[in-house]
Amino acid sequence: MWNVLKTFFFLAILSILFIIVGNLIGGKTGATIALFMALTMNFIAYFFSDKIVLATSGAIPVSKEEDPELHAIVEEVARRAGIPKPKVYMIPVETPNAFATGRNPKNGVVAVTVGLRRFLTPEELKGVIAHEIAHIKNRDILISTIAAVLVGAITYLVHMAQWALMFGGFHRDDDERENPLTLIATFVAIIIVPITATLIQLAISRSREFLADETGAKIIKNPGALARALEKLENWNRAYPLDVNPAHAQMYIVNPLSSKSLFKLFSTHPPIEERIAKLLKMAKEVI
Repeated sequence: MWNVLKTFFFLAILSILFIIVGNLIGGKTGATIALFMALTMNFIAYFFSDKIVLATSGAIPVSKEEDPELHAIVEEVARRAGIPKPKVYMIPVETPNAFATGRNPKNGVVAVTVGLRRFLTPEELKGVIAHEIAHIKNRDILISTIAAVLVGAITYLVHMAQWALMFGGFHRDDDERENPLTLIATFVAIIIVPITATLIQLAISRSREFLADETGAKIIKNPGALARALEKLENWNRAYPLDVNPAHAQMYIVNPLSSKSLFKLFSTHPPIEERIAKLLKMAKEVI
């Protein structure tokens, strides 16, 4: 529940930030244009992001005949979660990792690497599948898209302000030149707002990872299996990082990139130690 509340709190902050910046930088007209452009781009991303990420990761469909055990696990976990069985894809790399995509449960996809099948026990594999199906059940693709729309709109507004200041000054809708205090506030907004919006977007991503861990553990009633899987995956991905688009890194169950953020705030994933600790705490409780 706490992670759900955090998500809606962060989305509310992004919305408020957009309204404030829109009126400060572009007025109602500028804010409307920025929001329309962000909605258009993210509308396309929402409907086609699954195809894009599957193609760029090299994932290919896997039939029941090719991997009956994997399909059985996906089917069982999806049934427990109360959603349709997602499509199953395989990524031909040895580093164990996985991600889920699809704009809603009817269009869900679970993709796992060859290494995930090779190095995890059946119970650990079930834990990973449960985490990914939890993302689909919780509609995290939709939530990520909403956050991206708001952050994108804010970014457009800031770019508009930069161009306006470069070419002769800054004007509002009423065509009156801004007073010095407003210009100072605009300069500050240009520097601080994009960073703040990005940090909030990353915070939303981390909160959804915690929620997917919790939801997945409850689905299979085995938090310990997911905790063990996360530890294995983290160690492998640190030693043998995947060659993935950084924009898609947040989709994977553990960070697939070798580079580590200097600060926790700039990470797409929560610290693995915190995730494991929460799962082990759940394991001691009655689910």
